[in-house]
Amino acid sequence: MIVLRLLHVVLGVFWAGTLFFVAWFLIPSVGETGPDGAKVMQALQRRGMLNIVPVAALLTILSGLVLYWRVSGGFQPAWARSPLGISLGIGAVAAIVAFVIGVFVMRAATLKAGALSQTLAQLTEASAREACMAEIQALRLRAAQASRWVAALLAIAVATMAVARYL
Repeated sequence: MIVLRLLHVVLGVFWAGTLFFVAWFLIPSVGETGPDGAKVMQALQRRGMLNIVPVAALLTILSGLVLYWRVSGGFQPAWARSPLGISLGIGAVAAIVAFVIGVFVMRAATLKAGALSQTLAQLTEASAREACMAEIQALRLRAAQASRWVAALLAIAVATMAVARYL
């Protein structure tokens, strides 16, 4: 239980903190820098951010599910309907939805924008460059919007789990 809780809390802090930073500071800053922002995102990709954060998130969720299972006596419905069970359940659902949006919307859009940014230099025709830039901008906007949703859902998860034992 101690190891599971340690994993859940430490990785959860990393996941949520990273997403709060990304949504409120990094993405707006990258957007303000224009084309140079792509260099920052490419550097983060090279350092594995787009792989490390989802792994930390998945381990957070899995350790949380095992903790929930153990504390609830094997997902007992009566316990799940208690204030503690409801609060932890809401936090778990928020975290799982955040993970899905983060991986399948935010991460996917960021990876595609990064790949398009690398091919942009090879395009010589002005209309092709403009179309590529428009697609990159749309993908960046999609990732930015998704990051705000993920951060909001993680804020719900953090808040519900922080107060659950006191309900």
